[in-house]
Amino acid sequence: MSEPSPALHPLMPWVGVGWRQPHYAELLQGAPAPGFLEVHSENFFGAGGAVLGVLMQAREHHAVSLHGVGLSLGSAVGLDPWHLDQLAELVARVDPVRVSDHASFSRGGLFGQTVHAADLLPIPWTTESLNLMSRHVQQVQDRLRRPLVIENLSAYLSWADNDFSEVQFLGELARRTGCGLLVDVNNLHVNARNAWRRRHGPAVAEPTEALLDVSRAWLDAVPAECVAEIHLAGHADTGEWLIDDHGSLISEPVWALYRHAVSRWGPRPTLIEWDTDLPPWAVLMDQARQAADTLAQVAP
Repeated sequence: MSEPSPALHPLMPWVGVGWRQPHYAELLQGAPAPGFLEVHSENFFGAGGAVLGVLMQAREHHAVSLHGVGLSLGSAVGLDPWHLDQLAELVARVDPVRVSDHASFSRGGLFGQTVHAADLLPIPWTTESLNLMSRHVQQVQDRLRRPLVIENLSAYLSWADNDFSEVQFLGELARRTGCGLLVDVNNLHVNARNAWRRRHGPAVAEPTEALLDVSRAWLDAVPAECVAEIHLAGHADTGEWLIDDHGSLISEPVWALYRHAVSRWGPRPTLIEWDTDLPPWAVLMDQARQAADTLAQVAP
């Protein structure tokens, strides 16, 4: 007997795949589909055009999640009104199952002008930062008339002064604003290993299980009721650093952390994130099925 289609897996509705341009036609022509599609919000800003038309065609048959990289929720210069307007218009048009962005900033002031970084930059885990970000999250939620979902960041630098740990900060943000949390398991793994390498150097053998325990403790500290989505992705090891490039198969340590997470929280919408060196669609669906298998085997 042949293997059943991934689309027929009983828990596949919990699992989504990032939908990128090289796979637009294949999905629209009837390829096996995941439970939901995730697209980057900023790629569909604007009043019309072919790209938005493709998204709306997919939306007729598939649930869509909007994942942003440009709200800059932790920025001291405030939200970009144009960006928020565009996002609000897109949300009204698409009616997505979730709208998410990152606990980060990418806008700042320089010589009297607002400038944009080409990356998601980490915010300090301070009371001042929490107050600022809470205001911005609430501003977005009021405009969109729905909860926002906030993702933990893969960060390659950190601030010296903190009042909270990252997970304490995110938990308090969710408590204050009612936002959800998007837990990126790969980001946890990347951060834990890079923190070890910063302290000890890349030549020192890493204590694999101890570093997994660091991430497990982070997952254990998350308020389960706040977790709205999980991201899984691959990363690259340069020998000096791990880079969260979303360009390869999910590693076994990340699968191990995913198993731990869903054993604690139960099933959560789970996204297979793959943005560079895109494989055939069938490879993404195989990863999605592995996530669905994990939910079936582990989740309480």
